[in-house]
Amino acid sequence: MTSSTYTANNAAAYDRLMGRWSPLLAEQLIGFAGLDEGDRVLDLGCGTGSLAFALAARRAPSHILGIDLSEAYIAAARAQAQDPRLEFRRGDLTAIDLPDGSFDRAYSLLALNFVKQPLQAVREMGRVTRAGGTIAAAIWDFAGGLTYQRLFWDTAAALDPEADKARGRHYAAALTWPGELDAAFAEAGARDVAAASLTIRMRYADFADYWQPIANAQGPVGDYVKRLEPRSLSVLAGAVERAYLAGRPDGPRSMTATAWAAKGRV
Repeated sequence: MTSSTYTANNAAAYDRLMGRWSPLLAEQLIGFAGLDEGDRVLDLGCGTGSLAFALAARRAPSHILGIDLSEAYIAAARAQAQDPRLEFRRGDLTAIDLPDGSFDRAYSLLALNFVKQPLQAVREMGRVTRAGGTIAAAIWDFAGGLTYQRLFWDTAAALDPEADKARGRHYAAALTWPGELDAAFAEAGARDVAAASLTIRMRYADFADYWQPIANAQGPVGDYVKRLEPRSLSVLAGAVERAYLAGRPDGPRSMTATAWAAKGRV
């Protein structure tokens, strides 16, 4: 299984970086996409389970299946699962081992842009959803709406040409620019496609609360940071700290985080 470009081998590191914010966005995606009594819901690219657990907090779903490529993330989700309606499996997002039309809804949170064949993953969401059912997804607006990452990448890119290249690869990923996600839904055959932007706030207690998850990150940020020599990492940390402080004493900061969202009917 090699359908993902996301380094995903440490569930605790992921949760420190992103898992504490994903539940906030999950609530907004569910509100945007909807949920009915008795629904069977697929969570594609479930990670450590933020969307699945948000779904399970509601009485409506009859069954929630989370699928992810990472065994580490699946193990972490299973360890937290208390609700009998929850199930987690390792699987390929572009070739889901499920029958046609076996779910009422298929949702994906912050995953499709890391799939090597994202359109195929959207098609698979539609295939495993019954006729008349709903597919929906949300993906960070990295270039225009994810403040904490712009602060990091723009600072790193000013110091290091390799960071500039890494930023370009990351921000050029499929489905992350305006109109791309809903266009993919339409191309995959979904009807009545609707788009939205969903915004949360990421609140940090101080610079350490912001930086430590980055220094141990998963995904593109972690891939870059872990390649740096200690001196280069120290220089970067100092520059990012100055950007975080922005003329004020160290302490709490609140940063907006906006995702593109799309939904459609199978």
